[in-house]
Amino acid sequence: MKVVNKKANFNYTLFPERIEAGIALKGIEAKSFRDNRIDLLNSFVKIINGEVYLVNANIPAKGLQKYDPTRARKLLLHKREIIKLITKTKQQKLQIVAVSMYNKHRKIKLELALAKPKRKFDKKESIKKHDVQRDIERELKGL
Repeated sequence: MKVVNKKANFNYTLFPERIEAGIALKGIEAKSFRDNRIDLLNSFVKIINGEVYLVNANIPAKGLQKYDPTRARKLLLHKREIIKLITKTKQQKLQIVAVSMYNKHRKIKLELALAKPKRKFDKKESIKKHDVQRDIERELKGL
């Protein structure tokens, strides 16, 4: 099972280097993942006091009264990976984006990518390219 952040490609220019991180979830959140009720669209990764957190990922839980579905969740990374992320984000002014969440055997993993935010004209340009590509594919299909 895989949950993909569809807006990440549209809002950011993603670099090809990806990092696999574990995520600390509660039991009811893992169950929500298996039921495919996770939303990564507005989520982002933040480094606080040398620890990496996934912020604003919506993981709803059924049956709990006092539960915050968008709480910050700790990501499990090695110290050298955290230092690498910190230096790249500060030097190159990049952001860390959650691209997808998937299960690997019995563990739930999060795929992170370094990204540069797109400006408004970049987004319009990518929409134009996508439309042209779709029109070309339609023409080739008709032949």
